[in-house]
Amino acid sequence: MSQEPPGLVERMEHHQIAVYLGAMAAGALVGWATPSAGSGLEHAINPVLGALLFVTFLQVPAAELLRSLRDGRFLSAALVVNFVVVPLIVAAMFVFLPADQAVRIGVLLVLLCPCVDYVIVFSGLAGGSSRRLLAATPLLLVVQMLLLPGFLYLFMGSELADIVEVGPFVEAFLFLIVIPLALAWTVQAWAARRPAGQKVSDAATTTMVPLMAATLFVVVASQIPKLGDSLTDVAAVIPFYAAFLIVMAFAGKAVARLFRLDAPASRAVVFTGATRNSLVVLPLALALPDALSVAAVVVVTQTLVEVLGMVAYVRLVPRLVPADQAAAAPVGS
Repeated sequence: MSQEPPGLVERMEHHQIAVYLGAMAAGALVGWATPSAGSGLEHAINPVLGALLFVTFLQVPAAELLRSLRDGRFLSAALVVNFVVVPLIVAAMFVFLPADQAVRIGVLLVLLCPCVDYVIVFSGLAGGSSRRLLAATPLLLVVQMLLLPGFLYLFMGSELADIVEVGPFVEAFLFLIVIPLALAWTVQAWAARRPAGQKVSDAATTTMVPLMAATLFVVVASQIPKLGDSLTDVAAVIPFYAAFLIVMAFAGKAVARLFRLDAPASRAVVFTGATRNSLVVLPLALALPDALSVAAVVVVTQTLVEVLGMVAYVRLVPRLVPADQAAAAPVGS
C-alpha cells in the first residue's frame, strides 16, 4: 500500500525547531524594519500564549493530569531544582552581571522563574515525561509567584522588590493557566460525548506548532524596537544565559538521581531546571517603570538563547540521561 505524503501539519511538527527559529528570525526582521508595529504586537502576546497553553493542556486527559499530581517524588525534584538549585546558581553569577539595574532585574525575573509552556514540547522531543511536567505547571507558577518578591529582595534590596507587584502574576495565572485549563477540560468532556467535540479537539491539537511559532514571532517582533542604545548591555548577558543552560543540564541530572527518578522523569527534571519562564514573565517585565524598560528586552534575549540551546538539549539530554539508566525507585514508593 502506498502511503500518502505528509501534510503541512505533519511537516511542521517534524521540523518544529526549524519553524521556531524561523519565526524568531522573522520577528526580529519585522521588529527592526517596522518598529512602530511593536506596541500593537505587545497586545497580542497574552492571547496567543493563552491559546498555545490551551492546546497544550488539551493534549493530556484530565484524569492523567490529576493522577500525575500524586507523583510526589517528581514534584519534589521539580521544586528543588527550580527553587533551591537555580537560585544558588543565579547567586553565583549575579555579582558578575552588568551593573545596570534594568539588566539585572531582567535577568533575575527570567532566570528565577521556571518555564510552564514550551518546556513541555522540548522535553517531549527528548523523551522526557511531558505529562508529569504538564501536571506540575500550575504548582510551579504559583510557587514562583509567591517566592519571586522574596528572591528579588535578597538579590537587590527592598527598593526593587517593591516595584514588582503580585498583580501581573495573578493575572498571568488566571489568563494563562486557569482559563486555558478549564477550557481544555470542557472540550475534553465534550469530545468524550459528541463526535463534533472530538472533531474540534482533533483540529485544535494540530495548531500546536503554528501557535508556538506565532508566540515567538510576536514576542520578538514587539521587543526588538526597544533595544535602542542598550544593545551592548543586553548582549553582555548572553554568555550568562548560555552558561546557565550548560550548568543546569548537569545540575538537573544530579537532582533527578538524588530523587531516584526513571529516565523520562529525569529528562523532564533537566528540562524544567534549564528552561525559564520568559514568555509568561514578559508581561511582568513590561509592567515595570519606563526607567527599567530594558528589562523586557533582557527577558526576550533569554528566549532567543534558550531556543537555540534547546536544539542542543533535544539531542544531548537523551545521551546525558540514557533510557537504560532508569533509577530504581525506593521500596514502597
